[in-house]
Amino acid sequence: MPPSPSPSIAVVGGGLSGLVLARILQRHDIDCTVYELDATAGARRQGGLLDLHVESGQRALREAGLYERFRRLTRPQAEAVRVMDKAGTVFIDQASEGNSGRPEIDRTDLRALLLESLRPGRVVWDRKLSHARRLADGRYELVFANGSCETADLLVGADGAWSRVRPLLSSASPEYAGISYFELHLTDAPTTVPASAALVGTGSLFALSDNKNLGGHGGHDLHLGAMLRTTEDWLDTRGVDWSDAAATRTALLAEFADWTPALTDLIRHCDDDIVARRIYALPTGHAWPRIPGVTLIGDAAHLMSPFAGEGANAAMLDGHDLALALIEHRDDVEAALHQYETAMYPRSADAARQSARGLDLCFADDSPRGLVEFFGRMGVPVTSAGQRS
Repeated sequence: MPPSPSPSIAVVGGGLSGLVLARILQRHDIDCTVYELDATAGARRQGGLLDLHVESGQRALREAGLYERFRRLTRPQAEAVRVMDKAGTVFIDQASEGNSGRPEIDRTDLRALLLESLRPGRVVWDRKLSHARRLADGRYELVFANGSCETADLLVGADGAWSRVRPLLSSASPEYAGISYFELHLTDAPTTVPASAALVGTGSLFALSDNKNLGGHGGHDLHLGAMLRTTEDWLDTRGVDWSDAAATRTALLAEFADWTPALTDLIRHCDDDIVARRIYALPTGHAWPRIPGVTLIGDAAHLMSPFAGEGANAAMLDGHDLALALIEHRDDVEAALHQYETAMYPRSADAARQSARGLDLCFADDSPRGLVEFFGRMGVPVTSAGQRS
């Protein structure tokens, strides 16, 4: 009797979780197609640096056969950490030793590594999902914004915060996490703004005070955020055209008016491509009843705030775990989905709790006290008297 044909697998979303899934399946001769809304791989900026954890992001890359290439792309000097307040008082200034176990990599480089590992045609670009529905025969129909349609036996929603696949499983929607975020970049910082480059350093900067955060990652190009704890409608009620870089700088400088100029220069001299957005998260412990032939990975499953470095790592581990479950249960998709979801729910809930705690450490009336104490408990030396930057 001939073997039953392998199920067709559609992955909606070409972010880290979807690409990890596709890569590991490819290594085991299981086909899938990734549908990505971007027109090309370089259509938009992918973000700054990520620190990949041994038990999650690095584990996924080992299974994907990409670990050694990943190590060659990491930035050991980016593991440095600097914590200060709005006056420029430095509480933690840990130099990078390159051995933290959580190496940093540029998100763009990581995505390119995964994309280049896939066979041609595995990713179909310019496919924005309009909606998906289950057909009478149990398959799923995907309808894209360009009018094209596809069907699949297994549908994996890897399509991020505002997933179009999620409604097939859950009525949950992302909730505002209380933070308005302005993405800032300073290109070729050592040349154009050497004082700012020196202030941020080569690693992570946390400048915290009064429920505000000015920080991110240093190096040749600075990838930063100016963040404030605000109401959800704050961006809409300020009377500012946030697409106007000059107006945005003026408004931000007013919000950070009592911060040392050494820090506000990061706003004053940033590139013009400022992006204003709100931080959202799905409810901690988000789960859904087992519905045949469809599941979620990454932010579509467990969107969380970025203040514990867990989101990307959890997403990559999702891709890893789902791939291994499908490999183990090649002839029983439902057994694979049950295995994946049963393991994913508790670990993603734990990651979401860590992210929520990280947010509260960074945004408090007395910050950076909570974050300094956290690092102190982790064995990071604290400069209790502080030193002026």
